[in-house]
Amino acid sequence: METIPLGATGLTVSRLGLGLAALGRPGYLNVGHDRDLEGHRTVAGLEQQTHGVLDAARAVGITYIDAARSYGRAEQFLADWLTERSVPPGEAVVGSKWGYTYTANWNVDADVHEVKEHSRANLDRQIEESRTLLGDHLRLSQIHSATDESGVLDNEEVLSRLAELRDDGLVIGLTTSGPEQATIIRRAIEVEVGGRRLFGTVQATWNLLETSAAPALAEARDAGLGIIVKEAVANGRLTRRDPEIASRIEGLVPGASADAIALAAALAQPWSHVVLSGAATTAHLNDNLGALEIPTAAVANLPDISEVPDRYWQTRRRLAWT
Repeated sequence: METIPLGATGLTVSRLGLGLAALGRPGYLNVGHDRDLEGHRTVAGLEQQTHGVLDAARAVGITYIDAARSYGRAEQFLADWLTERSVPPGEAVVGSKWGYTYTANWNVDADVHEVKEHSRANLDRQIEESRTLLGDHLRLSQIHSATDESGVLDNEEVLSRLAELRDDGLVIGLTTSGPEQATIIRRAIEVEVGGRRLFGTVQATWNLLETSAAPALAEARDAGLGIIVKEAVANGRLTRRDPEIASRIEGLVPGASADAIALAAALAQPWSHVVLSGAATTAHLNDNLGALEIPTAAVANLPDISEVPDRYWQTRRRLAWT
């Protein structure tokens, strides 16, 4: 698989990465997630499924793996896999996130699945947890969903601590979510601590239904930040699990599935470095890999099916955790 420098971070990553949001816990808000994990919702069963997807990803050359403290046991599953397979730190580039705490206690029907807190105390606790599990494999630590509301980009205590981690060799990034992604991305480009830019990467939602962050992401890439695209299949809406939407893009690329077309469109963006597959099964990963066979020209003139950002994010908030 093609690899690429992740901006000016010094890291080299595969163009397609693997995100573990749907694998580290029994409930998630992807369309049809309950069917993906049927029969594998125990801790042992889900670890086995996670390891199977990781094995398949490694076999095709995926080197970037994305986790988070709030993804249930994703970091633990990943750490066990890295140890059991004797994966050297130079082979796998692991990014994780701090800022949310998983609270569902393995209960799919929990009222609250994760709680957000962008405090210095939470940063210190969660970065230590991530480092204890992932060791030298952890190369990138990201603020999980930076927003104006959380105030994290104005929190000098947090920013100072992140700069210490940066100076200690850890790449610092942030993720964005919601209709104001572009505002946060542009603010992040300008954040400097100790006379140096703090953030080396930004991870943002971009897909054929939600394209609004593209201009800001282009500015971030021009500034040297590495760009990671998440939710390229819109939590399953850009797959055959939403037949109405899938029918609008399938057939435009002969023989390609809706999810492959959606991922190929994200890969084709001139500002994107790595696009995450959120596959919860090896079958989904194999479907996603079809994106790598689609030439850029084939997705250059897809019809505009984007939604108004407020509408897109309202729809996402209504997705059920299953």
